[in-house]
Amino acid sequence: MGEDVLRWMRWSEYRVVPWKNGGGTTREVADGTGWRVSVADVAGDGPFSSFPGIDRVITPVEGDGMLLTVAGAAPVPVEPLRPFAFPGDAATDCRLVAGPVRNLNVMTRRGGATAGVRIVTVTAGREAETVCAAGETLLVMAVTEGIAVAGQDGPGTPLGRLDCVRRDGPAALTLRGDGTVAEVRIETGTTAPH
Repeated sequence: MGEDVLRWMRWSEYRVVPWKNGGGTTREVADGTGWRVSVADVAGDGPFSSFPGIDRVITPVEGDGMLLTVAGAAPVPVEPLRPFAFPGDAATDCRLVAGPVRNLNVMTRRGGATAGVRIVTVTAGREAETVCAAGETLLVMAVTEGIAVAGQDGPGTPLGRLDCVRRDGPAALTLRGDGTVAEVRIETGTTAPH
């Protein structure tokens, strides 16, 4: 399949919206039935918004990370490029480690969709392939410059920092260049989200 089946999303085109609790802003990358992917700017310490019935995976893509206290448990370090999953309806408090953080944020409606995030390093002269399965949505976001993504044919299209490409359904994507991407896989279940 050619690159025409891929959807390209550019950082400069993401819509900026305020957080639910008014404590910051997020840029909407993509969404579907029962899920949303965004990039949130966390400028200071404070509580996260509550999202009943939602599961979250956050991955710091800029900054030195943060400490999260989820449901009153001991604070957990959330380090750069280390995905962290937690329930969106649990009381969650954030303390920044050393200044502002920018997080890749994946939310899924519990019982309707599930998501996983994986960090992939691409090296020059050695292509990486990622496969999107049937019934799956795959998003590949460039965490660094220097990455191009192609379908089965063609040289590939460059992704700028925090640009993203989306594929719904079966296909193989080739990653070329020298840098890092975040690979987000979303599966929607048979239970419709409420």
